[in-house]
Amino acid sequence: MEPGDVARKALACVRIFNGALGLLAPRKMVESLGGEPGEDQRFGYPARMFGIRTLVLGADLLLLKADDAAAPRILRQAVLIHATDTAAAAYAGARGELQGRAAKFTVAISAVNTVLAVISLVTSKPRD
Repeated sequence: MEPGDVARKALACVRIFNGALGLLAPRKMVESLGGEPGEDQRFGYPARMFGIRTLVLGADLLLLKADDAAAPRILRQAVLIHATDTAAAAYAGARGELQGRAAKFTVAISAVNTVLAVISLVTSKPRD
């Protein structure tokens, strides 16, 4: 298996896991980010929106074939999405919207996802 395929499938698995967590267990997601959801249920809606988006994107990556005409677009989008996630996590940490450990963890995961997306893109085979 090519390095780009390994990176793409690893990224797909991370997306599917995080998407399922957001969709099916939003309270757990809040807790993993250092929050205490308490009685406030408002986070559930955006977590589920994040979850389904992430699941669909993960499935796209997992099912993607190297010779698929949509491959370059999907891989470029993956880089954009994860680079933006990394910047947003860093910004949230700097503003105190995410606290200490949760901010560092979120930035690290997003940065790893960005690296996986870049590896997938730059090692993808051009279509003939």
